[in-house]
Amino acid sequence: MKIFMFICLATVFLSTKTYSQTPDEKMIREILHNQTVSWNEGNLEEFMKGYWNNDSLLFIGQKGPTYGYQTTLENYRKHYPEAASRGVLSFDILQMKHLSELYYFVVGKFHLERTIGNAEGYFTLLFKKVKGKWVIVVDHSS
Repeated sequence: MKIFMFICLATVFLSTKTYSQTPDEKMIREILHNQTVSWNEGNLEEFMKGYWNNDSLLFIGQKGPTYGYQTTLENYRKHYPEAASRGVLSFDILQMKHLSELYYFVVGKFHLERTIGNAEGYFTLLFKKVKGKWVIVVDHSS
């Protein structure tokens, strides 16, 4: 009986620990949620608020690395100019890893439900806390 109780308590403790989220993880998940809402509303400027507004922002896509907030925004505008190309975006977060007080690493999958053909792939994001706010400083999407 004691062993059974120990196993039950250990299971509850471990499952609670596994599924609990820190305030920082909740903020990062909220940023990603807000990005999907903004994307699906066709508001790329609002979508970009999840990114670091800096020339050092690094985006790595199919054609290689590009730098800068404005460049990233312009690339989104160029490649997703209308609702048919943007579709409906959804994210599946596969992993969130706390690297330090200033950095989080996120691995996920994106899916675009589109009338012109669906698109999906994986992404890795490096979040950095800048002036008390989490922002994406590196995005590698494929």
